[in-house]
Amino acid sequence: MIFAYLDEFGHAGPYFGKDHTRHNASPVFGLAGILLPENAVRPFATRFLKRKNELLEVEIQRAGKQGYEWEKKGTNLFTAASVDRYPAVRNSMLRLINEIRNSQGKIFYCGREKIRNTEDVRANGLYTTVFANALRQINSYCESINDNFVLIVDEHSSRKELLETAAKTMFGANPVKRLLSPPFEVESYLNQNMQAADWIATIIGRLWNYKLEPEDFKAYASYEKYYWGRVHSVATHSSVMQRPKQQNCATVLPIKEQELGSLGLKLQEALSIRTVTTVVEEGRSA
Repeated sequence: MIFAYLDEFGHAGPYFGKDHTRHNASPVFGLAGILLPENAVRPFATRFLKRKNELLEVEIQRAGKQGYEWEKKGTNLFTAASVDRYPAVRNSMLRLINEIRNSQGKIFYCGREKIRNTEDVRANGLYTTVFANALRQINSYCESINDNFVLIVDEHSSRKELLETAAKTMFGANPVKRLLSPPFEVESYLNQNMQAADWIATIIGRLWNYKLEPEDFKAYASYEKYYWGRVHSVATHSSVMQRPKQQNCATVLPIKEQELGSLGLKLQEALSIRTVTTVVEEGRSA
């Protein structure tokens, strides 16, 4: 059996651009994490806890807690500055990727580039769509290895919608048959593998922020340098649905605006939009 631990990356709300006063968080939203075979679940958690204690011993002691009841969110640990300046932080992610590989596990992600420059965005709708797609992609992986899976996620405010989406995906049209149960919610601060999934999701989100908007997210260039190849040497059945940059109408068809008219311009704009998907079916060494 495969245990899939998934967390969010990016942001489900509107995106106008990095310089926008409000909607500037991320051009992409998705789910990412780790897929572990059953016999690796506890050993992986034990090794992750050991690495976390070594890396963050001072912070754990300052918090007055044991390592197994304390977490450091990936967004706070793997900042652009820490990845650039501190080899211990940078290398901790490389060791985590190696640990996933050595455990016969996989990195997994599923995301979607968001429509921009509009506040008419249904965050829950985006979440459930990505969630359903993630289930289907993990199901495809499990079909390829002839195994079943269970899904573990962090506690979420839209719990009801996620459970309904899981039920529909499990038992509706074209059912996901390898999923054995609706997802289990856990407290991430008590679950080491969920924390590892959070760290992976942070890296995936920043890799794709840079890939989609390299000028806006120049600070994330180091993520691509250090992690893109390593991540995709272990990733499987992973994808982000991309929206190509819209071309200027004059480039598509050299016709003056007044000759097209308003309806013609709208039709031309609609015809120029399509969706591209970047897929990683099986990881290959960088």
